Amino acid sequence: MGVRNFIDRVFTVISDLILKLLPASKQEKQAFAYYKAGMAAQAEGDYAEALENYYESLYLDEDQYDRSYTLYNIGLIYGKNENYPRALEYYHQAVSLNSNLPQALNNIAAIYHRQGLLALEMASQDYDSAMEISEEYE
Repeated sequence: MGVRNFIDRVFTVISDLILKLLPASKQEKQAFAYYKAGMAAQAEGDYAEALENYYESLYLDEDQYDRSYTLYNIGLIYGKNENYPRALEYYHQAVSLNSNLPQALNNIAAIYHRQGLLALEMASQDYDSAMEISEEYE
C-alpha cells in the first residue's frame, strides 16, 4: 500500500469519525459526503465524477469556509484540463469566500503569468508579421 493510499484511508477514517462525533445537520453531513466523494474521484483522475460531486456539495453546503475549498477544488480540475477562464472563475469565488487561501491566489497568479507569456508570444508573432509586411512596401 502506497503512502498516498494510506493517507486517503486515514483521511476517510478521520472524516467519518468527525461526522459521527460533531453535531451537524443531515444536510451538512450529506454535503460533506459529496465533498469526500469528489476528492476521491479527483484523486483517481475521474474529473467528471469529481465535478458532479463537488456541485452537489455546493448545492447543499451553506458554510462559506467549506464552500471555498469545494470551489478551489473545482478550479483545480478546470486548471488541470486547461480551461483557465473557468479555473479563474472558481478560484476567485473561493477567495471571495475565504481570503486565507494562498494556494488559490498562487494558482490565479500562475494562470495570469501563463496567459501573459502566451500574449507576449502572440504579440511578438504579430510584430514580426507587421515588419514583414512593412518591408514589402519599402
